[in-house]
Amino acid sequence: MTMAPANGGTPRPTAGGGADPEKLLSPVLSAFWDQPRSWTLDTYLRHEGYAGARKALAMTPDDVIAYVKDSGLRGRGGAGFPTGMKWQFIPQGDGKPHYLVVNADESEPGTCKDIPLLFANPHSLIEGMLIACYAIRSSHAFIYLRGETVPVLRRLHEAVREAYAAGYLGRDILGSGLDLDIIVHAGAGAYICGEETALLDSLEGRRGQPRLRPPFPAVAGLYACPTVVNNVESIASVPAILNRGKEWFRSMGSEKSPGFTLYSLSGHVAGPGQYEAPLGVTLRQLLDISGGMRPGHRLKFWTPGGSSTPLLTEEHLDVPLDYEAVGAAGSMLGTKALQCFDETTCVVRAVTRWTEFYAHESCGKCTPCREGTYWLVQLLRDIEAGRGRMTDLDKLADIADNINGKSFCALGDGAASPIFSSLKYFRAEYEQHIKGKGCPFDPAKSTAWADGNHQEVTA
Repeated sequence: MTMAPANGGTPRPTAGGGADPEKLLSPVLSAFWDQPRSWTLDTYLRHEGYAGARKALAMTPDDVIAYVKDSGLRGRGGAGFPTGMKWQFIPQGDGKPHYLVVNADESEPGTCKDIPLLFANPHSLIEGMLIACYAIRSSHAFIYLRGETVPVLRRLHEAVREAYAAGYLGRDILGSGLDLDIIVHAGAGAYICGEETALLDSLEGRRGQPRLRPPFPAVAGLYACPTVVNNVESIASVPAILNRGKEWFRSMGSEKSPGFTLYSLSGHVAGPGQYEAPLGVTLRQLLDISGGMRPGHRLKFWTPGGSSTPLLTEEHLDVPLDYEAVGAAGSMLGTKALQCFDETTCVVRAVTRWTEFYAHESCGKCTPCREGTYWLVQLLRDIEAGRGRMTDLDKLADIADNINGKSFCALGDGAASPIFSSLKYFRAEYEQHIKGKGCPFDPAKSTAWADGNHQEVTA
């Protein structure tokens, strides 16, 4: 069994540990990332490529939607909304063009699954798009890719070219009567364009800003026509479901969160990378097979789905990583970006850097996010530098509360999440910065070390 590294290159063997990797890992999307030229059509066809599409094209579009819905596949982009249900929302017989838009604008700090997937296995996405477009009666689809990832952009263009040449795209695909064109669009590099309606505005040539909803994209999306917006991993998972069966898919994971998924393990760990496993595994299990935290250190806090999800601590190591269990623990599974931080990490510093990112990436459309993230950064910088006051902690929570749930999109909620959760679990560390007039993790900037009120840190 192998696991794939974060850059989508050659996998390395799993490390030893308490869990049996043969039973824990379930490579499907990453099954042949280690094969020579894994991104080519020839390699993909040797691994049952486009078999799922052939089965789908032999069904009616409505049956394909029902099949994906019955499989229980949930969106892998963060919210976990049922994929088949999203397809079902597209009105039929309305006389309008229907569009599929794949969100490949992966920008969440810590998230690194879609880019390596596209780099190593782009045809899984193209086949999934073929199936999805057949189901929603669409003849035009778009891949909105983060523009800085030029090597991935080139591979996607080549994969689309191969698919056209082999008859998997274009006119009358596989004799089914389906016509499909795919356009690969490179975004200009804005985090906000990962929000589906801002992405649609950007795709139409406008400034990427969230739209007021309703109407929702399923009714008035791209060019005011019914549109499905799905994450890369969500669409790339569809071919295996059609090919191997919905019962096979539901045999993995939990009842409400079935199937396999990519977990992105990063941070202070011995073996960072992509671990494809059923939903419901725990961080402890993933650390067991990856070699654990870096030698000589222990876990302090971690994020289950990138920096926009409330952080968790060592006490949550055994929380099943599915949508329901992580939600019950007070966080969100999100994009399954497991960022692990050891005891040498200053929580205040980490949260400050995240908040600076959100303030920089805010589109400025709504006041709570535009003004709130700015003031959060000012307060956090003062606290980190030892210039804060105890009243600033309540002010932080108050400003975060005025952002959370009150902005146009989820960027505001994401900015507030690290604030709330870090104050919940590490308020004493914030107080150390204030009382010690600086960071207790930096002896040169804090008087807290003089009275022993510190935590020993090793490099």
